[in-house]
Amino acid sequence: QVQLVESGGGLVQPGGSLTLSCAASGTFFAILSMGWYRQTPGQQRESVARVYSSGRITYAASVKGRFTISRVNANNTVFLRMNSLQSDDTAIYTCSANIDFEVGYREHWGQGTVVAVVS
Repeated sequence: QVQLVESGGGLVQPGGSLTLSCAASGTFFAILSMGWYRQTPGQQRESVARVYSSGRITYAASVKGRFTISRVNANNTVFLRMNSLQSDDTAIYTCSANIDFEVGYREHWGQGTVVAVVS
């Protein structure tokens, strides 16, 4: 069983900052990538940022320069530092991890955490 536990969401004013964290636990061979998606009602889920085991990092164009994703391999945790938050960033943010079980791999998801940017 693999669990992803998220924390760090909340309410923030425009221009403010928040840091989300997601810790993966369980029995597995390796984590191929970890990242964050976000979704608002009526909208498609959007990939916000992702970090791969190779070190490659990708960002959505809408957050580039404002958000920073980082990963601590030792404890399988990924962080998303969000600066200069805007009302358009309001969404449910969900952590995902592509887990390698050696016999195959599978995407796992957290429960989601709410980020609300309101003045």
